[in-house]
Amino acid sequence: MSSTSTSGGNGLSYADAGVDIDAGNALVEAIKPAVRSTARSGSDTQIGGFGGLFDLAATGFKDPVLVAANDGVGTKLKIAIETGIHDTVGVDLVAMCVNDLVVQGAEPLFFLDYLATGKLELESATNIINGIADGCRQAGAALIGGETAEMPGMYSGSDYDLAGFAVGAVERDGILPREDIQEGDLILGLSSSGVHSNGFSLVRKILEHAKLSWSDPAPFEDGKTLGEALIEPTRIYVKPLLAAIRETGAVKAMAHITGGGFTENIPRVLPSNLGAEINLDAVKPLPVFGWLSKTGGVKPEEMLRTFNCGIGMVVIVDPASADQVKQVLASQGETVTELGVLTGNTPEEVSYTGMLEWS
Repeated sequence: MSSTSTSGGNGLSYADAGVDIDAGNALVEAIKPAVRSTARSGSDTQIGGFGGLFDLAATGFKDPVLVAANDGVGTKLKIAIETGIHDTVGVDLVAMCVNDLVVQGAEPLFFLDYLATGKLELESATNIINGIADGCRQAGAALIGGETAEMPGMYSGSDYDLAGFAVGAVERDGILPREDIQEGDLILGLSSSGVHSNGFSLVRKILEHAKLSWSDPAPFEDGKTLGEALIEPTRIYVKPLLAAIRETGAVKAMAHITGGGFTENIPRVLPSNLGAEINLDAVKPLPVFGWLSKTGGVKPEEMLRTFNCGIGMVVIVDPASADQVKQVLASQGETVTELGVLTGNTPEEVSYTGMLEWS
């Protein structure tokens, strides 16, 4: 019988293969306070078990329909990795999921995350998950579980990726979009906080083309580097939108403006016989979008198909109720713009008047 020996006569360990179980256990302990801070009715935020528990009956829904969404952060993670700013991409992760839930009228209930990395670094991983907990608090969702996977050979060094999974609930008779959506309904837009989490492959290409780095000053935002300005997290619209839905009963449909902009996202909530007319003169793009357009020579139609251009969420309402909805949203801290109107079906599902004016 033959045997295999190792240097010094000691057997190999999982740590020798690049996986540190002790670091994983330390991370679980480090994040427990942040996880507990997301507790809400129905949740059990004690982590460490094989699954997260949630009691739907405790939430008070009478005839609930569950709504689920999952997403990631995309190549925006490269900014976090290359700048060492890890405490905001967790907010992005939650935002991209819960903003997709609320457009269907759903209240986010709980969230789970997946963090995969080549080498688990306790400080950065703790900051990432603290950001996830921050996003969950903003959305009113409980962080009830997750998975951290250390996979040397799959990811280089401290590179990492994130995925998020959110579940919400809506009363059966409150599911959006509503059936009474019709021609003449108004389209309201809610301001974004920046680039959000779409289009960063183009953002990085623009910086490369201009021979700029993340540490260079941001021309569009005083006192910040490009990395600090561009990593601004995605706005979470959940609580203001739920307030507008519940206090007015007038919201007919909503669209989360992610990759594809108005052109791709608004038609997702419209019946086949309706289109949307958007007045671009009403849109006031944030300075970052003007800088990206000018620095990269990006045409307006490409900007509209790639970025939110300053509007992160669209709300469709009856004209008679528009002022009431605007007031509720404004009282919740939202900046509301009247963007356009629903029209009879045209060859283009979304048509534009006016033009974007870059600051």
